[in-house]
Amino acid sequence: MKQKIAALFKQIHGREPSVITRAPGRIEFIGNHTDYNGGTVLGASIDRGVAVAIAPRTDGKRVFYSEFTGKSVTLGAEVGEKQTGEASWINYPLGVIAALPAFGLKVPQGFDYVAISDLPTGAGLSSSAAIELASGLAFLAITGQQADRETLVKIGKHAENNFVGVPCGILDQGVSGFGQGDHLVFIDCRGPRFDTVPLPKGAHFWIFNTHHKHALVDGLFAARHRECMEVAKVLGVSLLVEASSEQVEAAKGSTSPDAYQRAKHVVEEIARVGQTVTALNQGDLPAVGRLLTASHRSSQHLFGNSTDELDFLVDTLTATDHVFGARLTGGGFGGAVMSLTSAAFGKEQADAVAAAYEKKYGARPDVLHMRTGAGAQQL
Repeated sequence: MKQKIAALFKQIHGREPSVITRAPGRIEFIGNHTDYNGGTVLGASIDRGVAVAIAPRTDGKRVFYSEFTGKSVTLGAEVGEKQTGEASWINYPLGVIAALPAFGLKVPQGFDYVAISDLPTGAGLSSSAAIELASGLAFLAITGQQADRETLVKIGKHAENNFVGVPCGILDQGVSGFGQGDHLVFIDCRGPRFDTVPLPKGAHFWIFNTHHKHALVDGLFAARHRECMEVAKVLGVSLLVEASSEQVEAAKGSTSPDAYQRAKHVVEEIARVGQTVTALNQGDLPAVGRLLTASHRSSQHLFGNSTDELDFLVDTLTATDHVFGARLTGGGFGGAVMSLTSAAFGKEQADAVAAAYEKKYGARPDVLHMRTGAGAQQL
């Protein structure tokens, strides 16, 4: 990626970049919608991501170029309003710029900027967090500043929450920031506290990207957020992580049926994360797989963020040899399914799953064999 983006930067801006950074996409391993409820989550940084190249300018202009659109956008020294249309991707680095003063950090003035990605779009692998963290590292570097990894992660979340306008938790940025090869990232979102858990040998990730996405996904995400907060308020707790299953059951008649189901999912999902950490530490991949599939069923039946397409893939995968378990990954409402398999699961089995999906839905999912990779870094 480093050579590719350096060559593209020179082609677009006519000079060499001063700094090149990269941040990975992530797989949400387990912990669906637990993060903004203060719970725990496990994720894996992957060997694909977003790279950013940057060099300062002296005229105060900020010139953004992305391989995604193939177009340049020139902005002034003010962050200004959110961008729309093809330029909406710029809201992620703009959000980072807007967040820097909140952490006592200087804002970069003029610069030339290029972003490239080898992440598939719409697959729930969090390209947004990757571009936020890669941008954050780049902006810090050209202003001669440093920040610890936790601050970088919080800057990315601040950008997403307050500028982009998505009420996400810290999962995506945390995993992209703290990722390591052959490890999962454990996050206790209350601190937040970050740790890593070794991934047992023989574990493989396969992603099946449907390219199918509900319309109005942001609205659906926000609705789930409201429903969770509704139950927390009824229970007299600040976040659902503080509630027990018994409390949620006792509040069943005091909330809407949908809100009750959302809360039940969250509280049980937090428990599944703990059980998964235990199983991982014991090297028990079959037990991990059962927990992953149970997580999907909870998303399907309680949280209501699955789709027929995702359910079909989970059904097909869990009936296939050498698959430990499968679940939707990311926010849901479409996107992708992650399966945890042994090394014996290969292209032949993956192609069979994809063919069954194509026969039913008339379109073939992208199939990606992912490996864990390093977290955000300057190249």
